[in-house]
Order: sequence, then structure tokens, then C-alpha cells
Amino acid sequence: MDINNLYRQVIMDHYKNPQNKGLVNDSNYLTVHMNNPSCGDDIMIQLKLDGDLVSDVRHLGTGCSICCSSASVMTVTLKGKTKEEALKTINEFYELIKGQEYNHNILTGDAVVYSGVSQFPARVKCATLAWKAVEKGLTTKED
Repeated sequence: MDINNLYRQVIMDHYKNPQNKGLVNDSNYLTVHMNNPSCGDDIMIQLKLDGDLVSDVRHLGTGCSICCSSASVMTVTLKGKTKEEALKTINEFYELIKGQEYNHNILTGDAVVYSGVSQFPARVKCATLAWKAVEKGLTTKED
């Protein structure tokens, strides 16, 4: 099996069986809504910080397989990181999506399956939408 087929399988698995999907009714979570009108992607993320630790990340939305699977991968990737680690990881994901070199020690796990997105510029917004929502939450939330 070639690497591209493996990557497609991981993306489809997260699309069909998303992790951390569903929002909670809890005022301790920050909710961020974002959309991508060019593709129709619409997502809400919830972020819970315990001090400096990202203790939970949730998502709910509709959209293409790239957007929805990336949201699932993002929650798994960022949960348990400090705010600073999460922001560094998000930036490394952006580098990966742009087809640039990224730090393999920072960006690990299923997030690397989106490396091929750089070949499809119209899909960059799809892959990064949930990540941008968390970045917005992390950079605007009052500590």
C-alpha cells in the first residue's frame, strides 16, 4: 500500500468516526464559530483551558471530508498540550499544509496525513478551518 492510500484511509476514518465530536453546555468552554463560504464548511469548536493546559477540545460542524476529519485530528493532536505547545503545533500544521518544512518533533500523529493538501490550494482553507478556530480561541481568551 502506498503512503497516499494510507493517508486517505486515515482521513476517511476520522471523517466517518470523528473523535471529540459534539459540543457541551458548559460555561467553562470557549466556543468559536468559523466557516468557509467557498466550500460550505461550517464548524464550531469548544476549547477548555485549565490554567495553561488545553484540557479539552470539541468540534461540531458540517463540511467536506477534509474539513471534518481535520477537526477530529486537531482535537486529538491538541488535547493535553499547554497553550504555548498548542500554538506551536498549530503553526507547524500550517507549514505542513503550505508544503513547507515542518518540525516533525512538534507535529506528530495523524496530522501529517494532510501533507498532500498543499497540492490542492482550494482545500487549504478546508484543512485549516478548525485549527484557525482554536488558534483564535487561544489568542483571544483572557487568562
